[in-house]
Amino acid sequence: MSEQYVWDLREVDRTQVAVVGGKGAHLGGLSRIEGIRVPAGFCVTTDAFRRIMARAPSMDDLLDRLSRADPDDREAIRTLSAEIRRTIEGIVMPGDVAAAIVTALARLGEDAAYAVRSSATAEDLPTTSFAGQQDTYLNIVGPTAILRHVSRCWASLFTERAVVYRRRNGIDDRTVHMAVVVQRMVLPHASGILFTADPVTGNRTVATVDAGFGLGEALVSGLVNPDVFTVRDGEVVDRTIAAKQRALHALPAGGTREVAIDPRLREQPALTDAQVVRLVRLGRRIEAHFGRPQDIEWCLVDDDFRIVQSRPITTLFPVPEASDEENHVYVSVGHGQMMTDPMKPLGWSMWQLTAMVAMHEAGGRLYVDVTRRLASPATRAGLLDAMGKGDPLVRDALETVLDHEGFVPSLPDPVPGLPPASGASGNAPSPIETDPAIVTALIERSRASVAALERDIRTKTGPELFDFLLEAFEEHKRVLADPLNLQAIMAGMEATWWLNDKLQEWLGEKNAADTLTLSAPDNITSEMGLALLDVADVIRPWPEVVAFLQGVQDEDFLDGLAKLPGGTEARDAVEAYLDRYGMRCVGEIDITRPRWSERPATLVPVILDNVRNFAPGAAEQRFEQGRQKAQEKEHDVLARLRALPDGESKADETKRMIDRVRTFVGYREYPKYGIISRYFAYKKALLKEAERLVRAGVLPEKEDVFHLTFQEFHDAVRANRVDAELVRRRKEAFRSYHALTPPRVLTSDGEALTGAYRRDDVPAGALVGVPVSAGTVEGRARVILDMAQADLEAGDILVTTFTDPSWSPLFVGIAGLVTEVGGLMTHGAVIAREYGLPAVVGVEQAVRRIRDGQRIRVHGTDGYVEILP
Repeated sequence: MSEQYVWDLREVDRTQVAVVGGKGAHLGGLSRIEGIRVPAGFCVTTDAFRRIMARAPSMDDLLDRLSRADPDDREAIRTLSAEIRRTIEGIVMPGDVAAAIVTALARLGEDAAYAVRSSATAEDLPTTSFAGQQDTYLNIVGPTAILRHVSRCWASLFTERAVVYRRRNGIDDRTVHMAVVVQRMVLPHASGILFTADPVTGNRTVATVDAGFGLGEALVSGLVNPDVFTVRDGEVVDRTIAAKQRALHALPAGGTREVAIDPRLREQPALTDAQVVRLVRLGRRIEAHFGRPQDIEWCLVDDDFRIVQSRPITTLFPVPEASDEENHVYVSVGHGQMMTDPMKPLGWSMWQLTAMVAMHEAGGRLYVDVTRRLASPATRAGLLDAMGKGDPLVRDALETVLDHEGFVPSLPDPVPGLPPASGASGNAPSPIETDPAIVTALIERSRASVAALERDIRTKTGPELFDFLLEAFEEHKRVLADPLNLQAIMAGMEATWWLNDKLQEWLGEKNAADTLTLSAPDNITSEMGLALLDVADVIRPWPEVVAFLQGVQDEDFLDGLAKLPGGTEARDAVEAYLDRYGMRCVGEIDITRPRWSERPATLVPVILDNVRNFAPGAAEQRFEQGRQKAQEKEHDVLARLRALPDGESKADETKRMIDRVRTFVGYREYPKYGIISRYFAYKKALLKEAERLVRAGVLPEKEDVFHLTFQEFHDAVRANRVDAELVRRRKEAFRSYHALTPPRVLTSDGEALTGAYRRDDVPAGALVGVPVSAGTVEGRARVILDMAQADLEAGDILVTTFTDPSWSPLFVGIAGLVTEVGGLMTHGAVIAREYGLPAVVGVEQAVRRIRDGQRIRVHGTDGYVEILP
């Protein structure tokens, strides 16, 4: 029976996590790497843990109660987890389990000192490290003490911190089991941690070593400040030697003691540079074995390194795969699209197939490789200018990369065949006439293309559907690449920039275009927000309909409306809205996200806010007020210009630009509407195929196809087979990606750059961002991460991560806007200007730094936010 409960570390490899836990599997893997020395030991397997759990009749009830506890009720979790630990520690270890452990001890030396270490099955995994969540006991001497501490390790699966960590990572307590690693103690001269990638910047070419005297527990627990060494290309490039006052030493009879370090040694480095470089070489060998950067605990004994733990660094953002060994610089697509959440594989692969430029996936996000544009002087300035207009933080991050000597090669001549970097800085499409008929024709052309797609796709099934879609994607790109489409978009953007630049130069007025573009025609996104006010007008007169909507929890609520007085009218109004806008949703560039037509209940809180906060006719009134403000601003600006030297010429030129911006700026939003309309047609057809696979028993549920790429979905339909293990891994990876913050700029070395504003013209303590819609407003901050949870009052200021077009229905009811992501021409900024909302975007960590309910002041003209007392 002993083989069932105890495995020698040398018998273990990294595939046996279910038996020996994450730490045990990693240590077993480490012991198999040539040149890596791991202290001898054994694992008490999860079979032993299951025996213990089965001996507690009350355990099922305790685990049920724990699973029902509110994740935010820390007191309940603390009480229940403590009761579970007491129960486990109180169970008498079965004789055969104890005998197996004692036999293993006898082989290694019964009277030696050991480290007894927890090793959970959800620990030290690629996506969740669980570092420090369960217990380790050092310098334990004698079989009785070791058996007692094995029980303590089992119980530590239910420390409060471990339970909360599992909740945050979506891991069920019942699915995790505990093994225990028992290893011979080493008494080191020095110990510490090696990161084979820079844990702060993410740079994979840099390693950092933290080192201190004595046992490493002192360093891990924060008892002492370590020496810190930075290594690049086999050389120590930076070092900080700490004044090391204390160390942790093992006692001969067991246990540990904190001791003072000899004053003569306190400022001596714990390692020599040669030892640091040698340690990093060992770390690179370990990293290569496990296939990803590692967080490694080490000990130095007689100038020989022993490795006592290695786990993946789970906080690093992944690097896009490249087909060469050259340096690459990537810019985030999500920051430009106002959607930085991870996308499922079907979502990102379809965006790749329909995008105008090549995109690379990493961490469920998409990135564009801009290396060649940065390398060529002919395109570098245009790229930086365009990025700076969109998001100043991206430009700053790119300039930081350019400052890294030699990382981006400088190409002396323009790159042959390379398209322009952007419409900015001399690379604009040729100009067009200021003619509203151009916009009308473009909108009609887009509608006709979408209608043809919806007509033709209805008859396509099976492999034929996928072949049809590949052709449809080419049409999709042809519509976007239409020169007239690009000319119209650029005409509105360039007129905006011209007005802002010239009116600041001539009149000293910042962001004058913000008012001049109020209620511009043909803005499909702002019309979408106002149209929901019209829906509220239909519902407001019917109290029973309002009461019914206040209790809505299911997505089929529209069927129930018809039974109420006024319900038919209300249902018809909502359905008409969904017919026009139901393809939209938060994160809409990910085709796997549920659309409003699929989950209409998402709109109910916004409709109810509109019913409560607005009077009838508000949509028409707001649009007309905006139009009048724009007209008054135009008259004011032109009159002031005429009073200047050469004023008539300046006024005439400005009038032409005002007419131009009002003709074209609204169209800026329409191409995205066309894209998402096409996406919904694609999605409905693909879901029918997924349902067919479910009926055929190929898939357990249709949403599983969201975890396949488009090509994999195509292959599954052809073969009538899906790799269930691939889907499982993809689901697990997708969950883990939510914990990662995507950088605006990423290099092939793994360096993540967020950029900085570098401004000194804002008050102390203010939160800096990009000014995108002029004006100043004070109000209550409402930090909202889910549009469906919106509960807004008049005068509230919306604070959120990002706002793609689907958020615009909320904009009609707020007084100002603050987001973490965005730039001057992103969707949230355009609609904020359209509605006249003071707005600041690109405010780093806004949803953490601003608390819900705090009063804040938004300076939309100058680009900062003040938190008021």
